Order: sequence, then structure tokens, then C-alpha cells
Amino acid sequence: MQLTSTSLGNGAAIAREFAAGDADGFAPDRNPQLAWSGVPEGTRSFALICVDPDVPTVADTVGRTDMTIPRDQPRCDFVHWVMADIAADVRELAAGSCSDGFVAKGKTAPAGPAGSRQGLNDFTGWFAGNPDMAGAYLGYDGPYPPFNDERVHRYFFRVFALDVATLELPTPFNAGDVHRAMQGHVLAEASLHGTYTLNPSL
Repeated sequence: MQLTSTSLGNGAAIAREFAAGDADGFAPDRNPQLAWSGVPEGTRSFALICVDPDVPTVADTVGRTDMTIPRDQPRCDFVHWVMADIAADVRELAAGSCSDGFVAKGKTAPAGPAGSRQGLNDFTGWFAGNPDMAGAYLGYDGPYPPFNDERVHRYFFRVFALDVATLELPTPFNAGDVHRAMQGHVLAEASLHGTYTLNPSL
């Protein structure tokens, strides 16, 4: 199975249009176009996950003007998008079809292919302590890495072909729930990644 995009080149920089933040604040936050082919026989649905594996693990180093986040600081995953139960006949998500703007406190009913379900991304936890921003962040919210990070962040888009039409998931669900539910049901997967940084020196 192959995953391609007219919005981003594999390994190339992600355009501001598809990011949640830029040097001035919030960015357009449109989901990139994604298309997949070479789907195996027996596919009954797809799942999609987008993860940044380069997120700093020391929270009090983020966003400070008096220091940079060291490149070698331990990193963790940050989920930007999780969607399940994408119908077996879907082969493309158009740019901006699932997200077209950042919504404070999260999108309550993000768009998506008929029958699909959007999960919580990790902005839900990131903004949990901020009364102006706290909420359930469903669907796609794009890159917004710390401006003081010495590392360029990578964003991996992964599409999984599954042999079940629906996954057994709680409401709401997150990427961990999807990974557990699709164990033993993955027929194929495809991925691509882009990069993004707000550090002017990189």
C-alpha cells in the first residue's frame, strides 16, 4: 500500500497552511491532502494516525526565551490526528476537508468521510490546565512545535488497512485505543512524513 500527498513531500517541510501554529500564533490548521493506493483484498476499513515523535519531555523548557530545548533532550510522541472506521471505498482525503482552522477548546464535530469517527488528539492534554483553551480536541490539529526547540520536528501520517468494518472503541477514544483495537486486524499500512519548525535558526 502507498500513501501520497499533493500537500507535502515525503521528508519535506510542511507548509504553514497545514500547521496549527506559526511565529505569530495560530496558523490556518488545514489537514493536508492524503491519498492511498495498492489496497489489499479483504480491506473493510481504514484507520489514520498522525504523530510527532519529537516532543520535549521537560515541560518547563518549552516556550522560554532564556534558553533553548537541547536537541538531545528525551522526546515523546504527540498525536495530532486519529481517525477510525474510514470506509473501505475511500481513497483520498482532500486538503481542508477534515480541518479548516484552529478552534479554541477543540472541534466538537470535525468533518470526515461518511461513517468515520474522529478521536482525541494530544492538544487535549496539553491545554488541560488552561481555562481559556481546555477542551476535547477532536480530529486534526497540525504542527505547533516550541519556537525554542533545537530539533526540527517530524510528523508521520500513517494509514492502516483493516479487515474489520468498525473498531471496538470507547467514546471518546484516542490513538492508544485505536492501536489496541486494531491488533490482529492490520492487512497493510503506508506512511509518509513532513517536517516543521518555528525555530528561526533552523
